[in-house]
Amino acid sequence: MTDLGAVFRPQLAPERLRDVVRVADEAGLQELWLWEDCFREGGVSAAAAALAWSERVRIGVGLLPVPLRNVAVTAMEAATLHRMFPGRPVLGVGHGVQDWMGQVGARAASPLTLLREHLDALRALLRGERLTTSGRYVTLDDVALDWPPQHPVEILAGATGPRTLRLSGEAADGTILTSATSPDGVRAARRLIDEGRAAAGRLDAPHRVVSYLLAATGPEATARLRADLAAEGLADVPGLGAAGDAEAVAQAVRALADAGAGTVILQPTADEPDPEGFVRFVAEQVRPLVPSAAGPS
Repeated sequence: MTDLGAVFRPQLAPERLRDVVRVADEAGLQELWLWEDCFREGGVSAAAAALAWSERVRIGVGLLPVPLRNVAVTAMEAATLHRMFPGRPVLGVGHGVQDWMGQVGARAASPLTLLREHLDALRALLRGERLTTSGRYVTLDDVALDWPPQHPVEILAGATGPRTLRLSGEAADGTILTSATSPDGVRAARRLIDEGRAAAGRLDAPHRVVSYLLAATGPEATARLRADLAAEGLADVPGLGAAGDAEAVAQAVRALADAGAGTVILQPTADEPDPEGFVRFVAEQVRPLVPSAAGPS
């Protein structure tokens, strides 16, 4: 089936997370995603708390900016979460917003090289391998995790541009697409991802595509959606977002699924007045209207 989730946006104070997580778990939401936006909330710390406060909902982090972390630390944190909460963490990594990376002195001259090296090393460490490597950005000398995950885990990559989409197909287990991706954009992204998978001989390996969908329901839904799109410079881009009742939102979800998204994560507007209510809306009203995924694996 098409997996369906929602975002806890970091415009909300961290202390709001507990109530949203509990509602997500009780309502049967499949996935609750967190963002590590500079300089708001830490992705790993928030994910650990969310996993501890819940019993069944999967917790995604989309995404962890690789310029901010040594890959060994990323691997240690990912392995710890997967050992404590098997099957429920979903971690994505990516370039990060380059202006933010510049603010903290971590901007890479070649973000693509850094992401490739980080993905290769991270996935090897999480497989339990002992690794020695000396790259442009990632250097490890006889490093292995004492407590690697007990089962295979997926690492996703956030991607927008063609080169990063191909890299995600080559080196990641899945791809995260932003809410600026229309159904046609998902189809184009899948073609680029599959080019990367083919180049790496990975067409037989599963590759999950996660797509965010900006959504609004309730009073002033259309106005709130338009305001968010305008704030992102996307007001004139067709096919983005959904506003209205459950059927209107489900229709947009189905369009993304038909285009190749295996998971759709509903992203509330920045001024969503009822985050808990939004989660219930996704889990209890939209979920029953979303059929099996039509997109490829």
